[in-house]
Amino acid sequence: MSSDNPETRIRILDATWKLLEASQGQGVRMSDIAREAGISRQAVYLHFPTRSELLVATTRYLDDIKGIDQRLALSRETENGVGRLDAFIDAWGNYIPEIHGIATALLAMKDTDRAADLAWNDRMQAVRHGCVAAINAANNDGSLARDLPVKQATDILWTLLSVRNWEQLTRECGQSQAQYIETVKRTARRTLLDGPRSD
Repeated sequence: MSSDNPETRIRILDATWKLLEASQGQGVRMSDIAREAGISRQAVYLHFPTRSELLVATTRYLDDIKGIDQRLALSRETENGVGRLDAFIDAWGNYIPEIHGIATALLAMKDTDRAADLAWNDRMQAVRHGCVAAINAANNDGSLARDLPVKQATDILWTLLSVRNWEQLTRECGQSQAQYIETVKRTARRTLLDGPRSD
């Protein structure tokens, strides 16, 4: 079997996605994925030589299916700091509920599962990249808080947008998704910016 077969690759990715969400962090073996996809384990390894590669590819596949680039377009096109910050919070904050199932699985697995840890860190570094861009926009137009170094501001924004914080505010505190977005925006503006703020 060729490793270039895109249909088989998609079946593997879909199976991995489904099993990760269903597992709730109980671990997903290559043999489980092969069975779910209706192929041999050898066929899975032809497409994805390691489990780490498969889990990373699955999270990126999910981003493609759910149109993450289109969601981030406004943030990427906005040059002023406040606008870019708000647009990035909208894009990522509203994406969290859609990927929460796979995020929950990876978070539960990552401390004892190297492949899950690599997949989670790969996606979180992508989120951090967006945080860097938003903070740099604020720094460039002079709206970043004057006493706040760029790296520290990035760290704060990245932490505000964590999946765990989304869970705390929506699941534990009972905020609606709209309230969560407004809470994060207001907190980010007041913590990170010196420029005019509209609440």
